Amino acid sequence: MNSFKYIDLFAGIGGFRLGLDYVGAECVFSSESNKSAQLIYRKNFGEMPQGDISKIEASAIPGHDILCAGFPCQSFSISGKQKGFDDVRGTLFFEIARIVEHHQPKMLLLENVKNFEKHDNGNTLYTVKSILDNLGYNIYHQILNASDFGLPQSRKRIFIVGFRKDLKLNIFNFPTPKNIETILKDKLISTKEANKYIINRADTFFKTNYHISEKASIPIRIGYINKGGQGERIYHENGHAITLSAHGGGVGAKTGLYYINGCVRKLAPRECARLQGFPDTFEIDTSDNQAWQQFGNAVPVNIVKAIAEKMITHYGKAGF
Repeated sequence: MNSFKYIDLFAGIGGFRLGLDYVGAECVFSSESNKSAQLIYRKNFGEMPQGDISKIEASAIPGHDILCAGFPCQSFSISGKQKGFDDVRGTLFFEIARIVEHHQPKMLLLENVKNFEKHDNGNTLYTVKSILDNLGYNIYHQILNASDFGLPQSRKRIFIVGFRKDLKLNIFNFPTPKNIETILKDKLISTKEANKYIINRADTFFKTNYHISEKASIPIRIGYINKGGQGERIYHENGHAITLSAHGGGVGAKTGLYYINGCVRKLAPRECARLQGFPDTFEIDTSDNQAWQQFGNAVPVNIVKAIAEKMITHYGKAGF
């Protein structure tokens, strides 16, 4: 297998890196502007990511075969009509585009929220694909769910894969679901460790007619706290977790609420790490709030592994 070099943009705490390292690729550059995430990245990978990518010249970035980025979703000023840099100048996607233009890596692997596909009536995705097409890439995209790749978390994200056109890789099939049976209960820490996350409130209500099967591959909602708004819904440990979030309010903010061992509680940061496919050897931020935010922003490692394997196999089959 060829040894591929990659760069890790908007790196967060290293979800892409864990996935790409798994398939034998080598990281030659990383960038992340959040200071807390930078420190966790350094703790785990031995290097401090460079800061704000908009302040880094493309020529200062090493050559690479694969560009990875989980970039934030932003509106573009022109609704995808011009098919040029002017559409995205001033947005964070522009930083990706200018690096792609300069380095022309063989492959691209990008990730964003599910809504990116329909954002601004589809103009955002259209613009991104048009610009990458004009920069010389065949582009493919698909929404994948962490629940389908051995992680008991309902987390749907759009993944965008690109191959440089001169490679003549004109077809790409995203990985199919792994059908690995797993539930939230499989990822829990000990009851003693979890005690600090228990929520005791008088305004806790449970449904009277819910049915709990032994295992379910979707979140099982069984109750709520207060009025049952965002962050106030209670789910069962025999199902999957809801999407971890970097934001959001309510008593279960960022992780959701779960009925575990007869108690209602939030998830611990280590449990969130496991739901995102991070190994137990991964060092977590000592601040729960920072850790919850970091894992809420992270990319599911299992999906990155699966896509990266497909990309590299596809490249190899073409005879390179």
